[in-house]
Amino acid sequence: MAFRDELQEDHFHKFHAHQGLELLFIHEGQGIVEVEGRTYELQGGSLFCFQPYQLHKVEIPAPRDARDVRYVRTNLTFEPRYLEPFLAPYPKLEAFLRFLSRGTLSSPRFAVDDSRLMGAVESHVQAVLEPGEGQEEARILFLISLLRYLQLAVISGEELPPEGWSVKTTAHIESVMDWIEDHFRQPFSLELLAGELHLSSYYVSHLFKQYTGVSLTDYVTARRIREACVLLGSSGQSVQRIAREVGGLSAPYFCKLFKKHKGMTPLDYRSALHHTAK
Repeated sequence: MAFRDELQEDHFHKFHAHQGLELLFIHEGQGIVEVEGRTYELQGGSLFCFQPYQLHKVEIPAPRDARDVRYVRTNLTFEPRYLEPFLAPYPKLEAFLRFLSRGTLSSPRFAVDDSRLMGAVESHVQAVLEPGEGQEEARILFLISLLRYLQLAVISGEELPPEGWSVKTTAHIESVMDWIEDHFRQPFSLELLAGELHLSSYYVSHLFKQYTGVSLTDYVTARRIREACVLLGSSGQSVQRIAREVGGLSAPYFCKLFKKHKGMTPLDYRSALHHTAK
């Protein structure tokens, strides 16, 4: 976490991806953000949400005058799986975190009331930044309170899955996601999924699209691409082997899918990650 970090470089440029969920709050500054081929304006009062392994570029031009506003940000990156076990008593908040980290965001940029955000952050920040494992409870409470603020005040209700779903229906969605997590490395079969969950194919497909806003096929593809990003960044495996590992895909088809989702080829993505690491 970097709290109200003021960057002094004449020209700031960062192009990277990482395994955690990154929340970038802009207090002051002007620039651009590029996320997988799309460009967004960076300005004060903005929040950007970068999902795990989502390649993004932040660029702040050099100020023309010494009196110009510098780039001031609060940046937080954390591993969603670290927090998920503590959200079991709060199913809506747990679903919200899953949406932020794995859902389909119409845009990574949201408007934020700076004073309200700082009110949600400042009371926790000192404990969070202190070193040592003894601060785990403070970090967990901070993340829960921050997510709750974002859920209530920042992320539009139109972005989120519909409320009012029965416990049984929500359990079906969770079962589908768990099944995909266990089977996305294999060729996808809607009939097999539905049969193992004892549901009809039409019901599963319709319910999933209604709840998540994306089709099952698109969700499986996105999960495979995310796994491919992990392998490209953490291993030296060939593109052909990664294509087979994330769904038994041919290399040409995998490359086509990857470029469609990430705006670049798998090898270009790997090169960008390695350049950032260096």
